[in-house]
Amino acid sequence: MQKSIALRFGDLVKATFLERPNRFIVRCRIDGSGEEAEAHLADPGRLKELLLPGATIYLNYAAKQGRRTKWSAALVLAPDGATLVSLQAAMANRLAARALGAQAIPELAGFQFVKAEYAVGKSRFDFYLANRSQKLLLEVKSCTLVEGGIAMFPDAVTERGKRHVQELAELKNGGEFDTAVLFVVQRSDGEKFRPAAHIDPAFADALRTAYEQGVKVLAYNAVVGLKGITWGKRLCVDFAKEVD
Repeated sequence: MQKSIALRFGDLVKATFLERPNRFIVRCRIDGSGEEAEAHLADPGRLKELLLPGATIYLNYAAKQGRRTKWSAALVLAPDGATLVSLQAAMANRLAARALGAQAIPELAGFQFVKAEYAVGKSRFDFYLANRSQKLLLEVKSCTLVEGGIAMFPDAVTERGKRHVQELAELKNGGEFDTAVLFVVQRSDGEKFRPAAHIDPAFADALRTAYEQGVKVLAYNAVVGLKGITWGKRLCVDFAKEVD
């Protein structure tokens, strides 16, 4: 039986979300003390379906010299009142790295880690993997949007995301690299994955085209709790244009 792949959060403090004055800051009221505080938000997505006034949010204490805030936003409770969602985009890469090391992604079985942040031309890709006969570039995307059990990416127009999948397709066609994009759904209620064509049709078209040209498109969810986040299960990737 494979050992669970997990990352710990450390001690979390419960708070109530008040507002998001900019992409990287949230204001909240800490439970118990009633103190109003600002926290760093390490997820540039819109998160409009999650960061609702009154939402329960969990913070890490992260006071360091030179930081504007002494808190970091770690989790938010989804409107269903049961599903915790990670607000730390970098967790997707960290969790994926653990999964790759444990050979927990069957579609990439046999590939070994070579380097992170691997530069090709003017772009950098999250992971460079290799086996005896192939080289593979892997791009990881953090996903937090789920509607009706369908995980979707992106939650806002992403020119950078579109460019990445187009470049992966070009590199695949060039023959030197195999390529893949992995969507890590940082919540447990995603049952299948679909590009969010209703939000960013250009990205959805680019991803579909890349898939048709041989780029691997993978999606896995995660189980998120107050103690940490654990690698979950593979999700079916569906390129239908409309949400059920």
